[in-house]
Amino acid sequence: MDTADEGDICRVCRSEGTPDKPLYHPCVCTGSIKFIHQECLVQWLKHSRKEYCELCKHRFAFTPIYSPDMPTRLPIQDICAGLLASVGTAIRYWFHYTLVAFAWLGVVPLTACRIYKCLFTGSVTSLLTLPLDMLSTDNLLADCLQGCFVVTCTLCAFISLVWLREQIVHGGPPLWLEHHQQPQPNAAGQQPNEAAGQGAADDPPANPPAHEAEPEPPDGPPEQGEEPEQDNEEEEGAAAEDADANNGAQDDMNWNALEWDRAAEELTWERMLGLDGSLVFLEHVFWVVSLNTLFILVFAFCPYHIGHFSVMGLGFEEYVQASQFEGLITTIVGYILLAMTLILCHGFAALVRFQRSRRLLGVCYIVVKVSLLVVVEIGVFPLICGWWLDICSLEMFDASLKDREQSFKSAPGTTMFLHWLVGMVYVFYFASFILLLREVLRPGVLWFLRNLNDPDFNPVQEMIHLPIYRHLRRHLRRFILSVVVFGSIVLLMLWLPIRMIKLLLPAFLPYNVMLYSDAPVSELSLELLLLQVVLPALLEQGHTRQWLKGLVRAWTVTAGYLLDLHSYLLGEQEDDEANQPVNNNNNPAPGHHNNNANPAPAVGEGLHAAHQAILQQGGPIGFQPYHRPLRFPFRIVLLIGFMCVTLLVSSLLCLTLPVFAGRWLMSFWTGSSKIHELYTAACGLYVCWLSIRGATVLLAWMPQGRTIIMIKVQEWSLMILKTLVVALLVAGVIPLLLGLLFELVIVAPLRVPLDQTPLLYPWQDWALGVLHAKIIAAITLMGPQWWLKTVIEQVYANGIRNIDLHFIICKLAAPVISVLLLSLCVPYVIAAGVVPAVGLSGVSGVTPEMQILIQRRIYPFLLMVVSIIGILSFQIRQFKRLYEHIKNDKYLVGQRLVNYERKARGTSSVLPPNSIPE
Repeated sequence: MDTADEGDICRVCRSEGTPDKPLYHPCVCTGSIKFIHQECLVQWLKHSRKEYCELCKHRFAFTPIYSPDMPTRLPIQDICAGLLASVGTAIRYWFHYTLVAFAWLGVVPLTACRIYKCLFTGSVTSLLTLPLDMLSTDNLLADCLQGCFVVTCTLCAFISLVWLREQIVHGGPPLWLEHHQQPQPNAAGQQPNEAAGQGAADDPPANPPAHEAEPEPPDGPPEQGEEPEQDNEEEEGAAAEDADANNGAQDDMNWNALEWDRAAEELTWERMLGLDGSLVFLEHVFWVVSLNTLFILVFAFCPYHIGHFSVMGLGFEEYVQASQFEGLITTIVGYILLAMTLILCHGFAALVRFQRSRRLLGVCYIVVKVSLLVVVEIGVFPLICGWWLDICSLEMFDASLKDREQSFKSAPGTTMFLHWLVGMVYVFYFASFILLLREVLRPGVLWFLRNLNDPDFNPVQEMIHLPIYRHLRRHLRRFILSVVVFGSIVLLMLWLPIRMIKLLLPAFLPYNVMLYSDAPVSELSLELLLLQVVLPALLEQGHTRQWLKGLVRAWTVTAGYLLDLHSYLLGEQEDDEANQPVNNNNNPAPGHHNNNANPAPAVGEGLHAAHQAILQQGGPIGFQPYHRPLRFPFRIVLLIGFMCVTLLVSSLLCLTLPVFAGRWLMSFWTGSSKIHELYTAACGLYVCWLSIRGATVLLAWMPQGRTIIMIKVQEWSLMILKTLVVALLVAGVIPLLLGLLFELVIVAPLRVPLDQTPLLYPWQDWALGVLHAKIIAAITLMGPQWWLKTVIEQVYANGIRNIDLHFIICKLAAPVISVLLLSLCVPYVIAAGVVPAVGLSGVSGVTPEMQILIQRRIYPFLLMVVSIIGILSFQIRQFKRLYEHIKNDKYLVGQRLVNYERKARGTSSVLPPNSIPE
């Protein structure tokens, strides 16, 4: 029955069913929540925005109710009208999105590029011909690409300015920006900020608090002893400053970002870019073009020409041109001169008490100063590290300084960028290693290195608040220390091991890094294999960092007990006094004999003083007391020597062992001795990692007994066997078939003429197939839900430990391999077997030329056929949807809820049309 029995009530409104409002049971739920009115369910679905029951997860079903006068088939005129409406809508959307793309990808970058070229041409003619240059069609693609780079730089500069303003607002302005405020008498007749002159001579703290609002000056005549009246401009400036003492100047600095948030609540990315269908984005395009032009003029044009005229005036033009980076160096010189000019103008404005001008000039000086310091610290130091690494590793690649000079002259920008990138990678991994050391060593051991995890460490705030001379003095000292430390480590771990390898193993070096175009294995394929398979599988394992941390701890414990420096390196955690609380400040714990409690030698006092200085200077990085043994400086020297020997031996092993293993293994696979050492090193490193992993697992099992070890070995052997089978199918056969199919369908028809025979390299095809398989898997996981996505998600969820061999073979490997084999075999059978048997040239049969043409073009032809079939099926589905949409718009009068039992038995639930409102 479609209606409920007496006594049943709706789960929502708790009312019984009536002939006009019957009760339905549309889901699996039973009991008191079994029935519901359709109107109540529709209201709940609108509120919850769901299409299924929240309890049983069953999807509700509705059957449509059409008008009784609906024809069996829709008239042609209705279908044509619907098609025309759909085509009109598609054309309108196409025109709108074409306009959006043209504006953001064409007008904005092209305008930026050509305005940039016009400003830096340096002639009046370029300004006069700028409108014509905007409409020119020469070098459109190149100008658009260059304009995208210019727009990106200007947007980054704008975002950096906004972020720097946030830093100034939250951290407060520098004290020197507030010291020259005009003193105002308070109610007691005293001058506030009497000690301002004294405070101005002192250095400001690293992170001063935000300044408070100045007291409002009282009305009345000035105090005796004040300066006489200035000129009219100064009086107007002072009056304006007095009127806005609590609102004007403070509000200018105390900018509230929430106001912008409230103003931009209705502005979304779709509305700003024009993806919502409106034309409001044209206004945003105009503002972006204007902002870009302003930034080019202010932050590029003016500093460059200031620097250019200064360089020409000083006679350094030839030296700047010889550096190959004339524009960059000239712009930096312009910024330096601009900073000097701003600070002089700021002092003059403070002298004549133009407060608003003084504040504006001070903020501009802060922006220029922070920008220059960021360029020095992020650009210069990694560049030096990159060049030093390259110079120390020249003999490893059989290169010389003359080779590097030639490469620099041929491509200076690319060479500098690559060296900067290498230096950044080196600095990043060195900093990561320092953070790992801090997790092992006692707090305070690495007092000479800045703690990046310190919450009080904010280099941008230091750049804002510290005067330039203090900042340069501090950072010059830190820069020299960093260069010495980093450079010494590079010498110790790169240059010296290379010299020893060349002395002990003359035939081992140089590394083979040359690219051979006629090699049977493409370096591009191996690079893709390395980047997509080997390194991710190695780096994604969380054991690598734990192993390194364990090795560092073991070395530290060993060195500490050998040199009696265990307390200095690791603290007192493992000593008898470990029950006492850890003292993270400078005060010694009770009963501890440290360098605070006992008199120390001069070196120990120097260490303690350095500890105290770095604690006061760098923030609360923590310090633990420690026992100092006899001859402490000599033991520290021995510790440094032991560390240098360890680094040297570790570098020797890392430079030789993986390459030896990789060369030996890859010589069996490829049969060639000339292989890129990057791949041999990666292969050897992966094999070494697997060996170490197996050894650590066996060591962890040893305390459990022989029986448990045998059981574990059997389990792991079975798991490894299953993994090898899965790897052979999923990572071997499928990528090989996929790479061969890609080669036959796309690569061979495009690259090999008909009069030549294509050569297939299975190794190269497999390496490319691995990349294609990863791309297809990623697209599948991001796409809609279908059987392949479900299977891949299930395989990922099971993992290696719970690997299901039967499921992977039946649900993943077999269907995919079958499809790929059919795609490879069916065209070949048709071209080599069916076509010659049937014949295409009458009685004489198929000519050899025709057979070669068919064999070479049948794979792309079948791809085209499959694509056309897919497009046609998609269009047929779209036409069916359009047909249903037209029918529903014209003849649909309502919908009726379907009962769960009727749906499960496959019967239709037909109710009178009047039961559902239209």
